[in-house]
Amino acid sequence: MNKPQTANAVSNAKAKPVRGLFIDGKEVPAGTRETFPVISPGTGEIIAHSVNASEADVDAAIASARRAFEDPSWKKMSERTRAKLVYKLGDELEKHLDELYELETLNNGRPTRETRAQLGKVSDLFRYNAGLALAKRDAVIPVDGNYLGYTLRRPVGVVANVTPFNHPLLIAARNLAPTFASGCTTVVKPSEYTPLTTIRAWEIFHAAGLPPGVFNIVTGLGATTGKALTSHPGINKLVLTGGTESGRLAGAAAARSFAHQTLELGGKAPVVVFDDYDLDQSVNYAAFGTFIGAGQTCICSSRHLVQRTIYKEFVEKLAAKARSIKVGDPFAKTTQMGPLVSERQRQRVLDFVKIGQNEGARLVAGGGVPADLKDSGGFYLEPTVFADVTPQMRIAREEVFGPFTVVMPFDTEAEALRIANDSQYGLAAAVRTNNVARAHRFAEELEAGIIWINDHHRVDAASPWGGVKDSGTGREFGQEAFDHYFYTKAVMVNKSNEPFDWFEPEMRDLRLN
Repeated sequence: MNKPQTANAVSNAKAKPVRGLFIDGKEVPAGTRETFPVISPGTGEIIAHSVNASEADVDAAIASARRAFEDPSWKKMSERTRAKLVYKLGDELEKHLDELYELETLNNGRPTRETRAQLGKVSDLFRYNAGLALAKRDAVIPVDGNYLGYTLRRPVGVVANVTPFNHPLLIAARNLAPTFASGCTTVVKPSEYTPLTTIRAWEIFHAAGLPPGVFNIVTGLGATTGKALTSHPGINKLVLTGGTESGRLAGAAAARSFAHQTLELGGKAPVVVFDDYDLDQSVNYAAFGTFIGAGQTCICSSRHLVQRTIYKEFVEKLAAKARSIKVGDPFAKTTQMGPLVSERQRQRVLDFVKIGQNEGARLVAGGGVPADLKDSGGFYLEPTVFADVTPQMRIAREEVFGPFTVVMPFDTEAEALRIANDSQYGLAAAVRTNNVARAHRFAEELEAGIIWINDHHRVDAASPWGGVKDSGTGREFGQEAFDHYFYTKAVMVNKSNEPFDWFEPEMRDLRLN
């Protein structure tokens, strides 16, 4: 396999080979701190090293964020000034888009077509939240009696933001934007696998004039740095995207200090395919929903429930489509699917291939490492499809997080809905049908926070994003996310000058409330 031609990304990644701590407006030298390698999934090569931040480092980052939050220059900044700054941050990211998508491809292995398309939307998150900052209004509440009731929203404070490897900059940005627009400050811990674009964003924002301490970064392992951050008593809000079990642990830790929480966790998205929808289009959406990002998304199309009248043909076409996908160097223009993020993640998927075979499911595509990429050093895997799966099989119930999907038949709407909802997860779901009434029935009844009708992976800065059940709590994107960065004060004003003394005899018939 040819090495990727990534002069800009490689030179930027290797210019400072040890990266990690960005506290109080400056990069903190690694010194004697423990470090670990950052590996490019496409080649298996070390492209940088990152600091494994200690509890003391996390303390310093939280203290920096607290000072910045209390600083009058940030705390008392007018909404208009804050909105202009947040808008500017989006513009600055856009100026560096080519560099950022190359660096993201280098660091997490997604093909450049994907990273370019995804990071092209990141600036809009800042512009949208800048608009929300300008439009923020507090409510006047009609109350009984001669009173004026109103609310005041105030930023919650210091936000701990723990981001995953699959969409490093997008997921960081979807929480950085409302953090800055609301007047909060933050400490971000990016995934130990993919810290580089988050670090580059810090440098861009710092150069653009974001005040010191508003945005701090601590890199490190989840068991050390992540634990220190999520359990820190100095945080006021935890935002985490990750697996359900890691979210459960982090959420329990943050709950001890009663921190607000937004958790986007695991998923096992069902896709219900009816025979009234174009079959080839269904297959194309199935491949898109399953194999984008090498299937390393919580909203991956991991369970296809297909009406029995088209089941056999759907399986055949999806298997052929999976086999046709070009796997390879994420920087090559012909590549359609890149590597997984690590050898550990690839082995997890290979383990599930064995599980599926042992359970009696039929492997119809993939299931192994592409023959031409075995010696590449990268973490490549074939797009994998299992058919004749039953709802109780592990491969139909557990999140695999790779280019892996299962296909199951159904006969009736009621059966499809029952199978779709029979899951501990509830992040996303999709329906393929031309029957408008049926589509809306499923949208109402599917137990998921995100529903796509005749589409998949569609997202917008204004549309709320999040799950139910073991897929997490709270919402990102949209007005709902912005509002979660505030707490609300209720103010009650007595407009009367009438005398009051509760303990005087003539006052005994007055109500306390």
